[in-house]
Amino acid sequence: MLRLGGATALSASSRIGCLGRIRGGSNGSPRLALRHLSAQSSFGAGRDRRRVGRLHQEVPLADPDHKPGRRDSEQPALQQGHGVQGGGARPSAVPRPPPPRRLNMALQKEKVLEEIRGAETMIQKHLILEDVHDRNETLYHRILVDHMEEMAPIIYTPTVGQACNEFAMRYRRPRGMYFCEADRGHMAAMVYNWPQNDVRVIVVTDGSRILGLGDLGANGSDGHSYRQTLSLLCRGGIAPHRVMPVVLDVGTDNETLLNDKYYLGVQEPRLQGAKYYHLVDEFVSAVRHRWPNVLIQFEDFSSDKAQKLLNKYRDDVLCFNDDIQGTGATTLAGVLGALRAKGQCPTTLGNERILIAGAGSAGIGVGQVLLQAMIEHGLSEEDAKKCFFVADEKGLLSKDRIDELSPEQALFAREEDGGLSLSEIVNKYKPTMLLGMTAVGGLFSEQLVKDMAKHCERPIIFPLSNPTSKAECSADQAFEWTDGKCIFASGSPFDPVKMKDGRTFYPTQCNNMFIFPGIGLGVTLAGAKTVSDRMLYVAAEALANYLTEDELAQGKVFPNQSTIRDVSKKVAIAVIEEAVRTNQASGLGEKDLEDLNAFVTKKMYDPIYVPLVEKRTISI
Repeated sequence: MLRLGGATALSASSRIGCLGRIRGGSNGSPRLALRHLSAQSSFGAGRDRRRVGRLHQEVPLADPDHKPGRRDSEQPALQQGHGVQGGGARPSAVPRPPPPRRLNMALQKEKVLEEIRGAETMIQKHLILEDVHDRNETLYHRILVDHMEEMAPIIYTPTVGQACNEFAMRYRRPRGMYFCEADRGHMAAMVYNWPQNDVRVIVVTDGSRILGLGDLGANGSDGHSYRQTLSLLCRGGIAPHRVMPVVLDVGTDNETLLNDKYYLGVQEPRLQGAKYYHLVDEFVSAVRHRWPNVLIQFEDFSSDKAQKLLNKYRDDVLCFNDDIQGTGATTLAGVLGALRAKGQCPTTLGNERILIAGAGSAGIGVGQVLLQAMIEHGLSEEDAKKCFFVADEKGLLSKDRIDELSPEQALFAREEDGGLSLSEIVNKYKPTMLLGMTAVGGLFSEQLVKDMAKHCERPIIFPLSNPTSKAECSADQAFEWTDGKCIFASGSPFDPVKMKDGRTFYPTQCNNMFIFPGIGLGVTLAGAKTVSDRMLYVAAEALANYLTEDELAQGKVFPNQSTIRDVSKKVAIAVIEEAVRTNQASGLGEKDLEDLNAFVTKKMYDPIYVPLVEKRTISI
């Protein structure tokens, strides 16, 4: 027997159940080199699944030490389809080469785009892209990078909601690692089944709060752990082999899934209490044992777990909660952009009166980041808290409910007027900003929005819930009800709004994709040990400053998605500069600091074909 990371690993034949061997990894750690298992075996039933783990053939993407051979033709990460690899004879190392004529990447991309644009529904477009992903990852990422604005609604909101709900029926192949209660005591060994040694970012979810759809269990793997991974790859410029999506399958409380005969996850009620947190502890310990400097991004955890996990790990582990910190930083950037649209500077943020509808992890996370921004610009915490009105389904948070509030919610509890409705809050306190994170579609009524416009010359209205069906109001409604006076951004995409008087407004999407890829790129390049609140602020400021005057004039408070790679680079540079300022930049040399723009540009992944075979001269 061999001990891996503190866990006992049996021989390959008895512990793993397939042909394999133990060999040294590039970092000197032992590693399992195993033959690929079928999708059916990788979803083994019951407790037997822990004997399998997630087994993959060990072929790193673009590894300079990798010797190409027979199995490369089966690897989507290395596949080029009919792509050109230079010129001359077809590679002999590929046992089943494609037809003789080759198409360059531009023609391959054109062919796929033509097929996508000819599809009738968004889910059909989604499946076409997934088919390309299964066959040729480089081409897939090239399409996303070059056509992000067109592809974003296909791979992300709103289509991703349908993809999650239909995950079991449309399942094709695993794209990440799954851990469950049956794997307790074995995770430290299982992580060595992942084929890549240089993992920089892990995106993990427990599927308990996917978008605005709630508990989707293992179906969440097609939602945020996987989709956020794509965002890191394409928007943040992090190479595919350096990002790993993970699902912690702790069961589900969704009755539909518990009774679905095709559901692929654990069909038991969700783990709670100590068992749940012990499982997360083991996972964090296991991945950090193999990849000590990895960034762990928590994604779509339920409100009762998200803040506790963040508080537990944030001071000692390089981690980031996208729903709390990512949503907060992105919303702050939108608010700073809105202030610019009103001709104001960030220092005036403390003059705003902010009504937040929704006191879950996202709503409280936004409040925390905005509160810190006010303190950043000179307000005391007590004065800053007076600017906030946070309401949940029971109305305005107040101290007469302090026993039922979390410490983070209690921070925003007011002395009086507990239980006031949104309408009552608007009419009494006349807020200048209305932010929605409730996942209650249509919550912002016509009268509520009109009252906002009556009390404020240019109300800031951000219905941030997604998918589209969960948005508190639409762009059409917000602009129509305020006669075009509002400054608008939303969690889901909306088409341009043309007013009766001929004016056209271009609503922008307040989406975390503008923030977390750049933060991920920045902290990993810097070699930071933690993600600080100050890093979130400078990231938001960099995003807000990217807006042009023309974009502001069109009613936009976020840049065009077509510029997102450059946005991510600016965000990464700001994060690195903050890491340097606070002596956290352990991964940078003096030459790197001389020109951070050039350094980050050089490090960003660009999906292009690379040769798969060595050029050799054979003498006859």
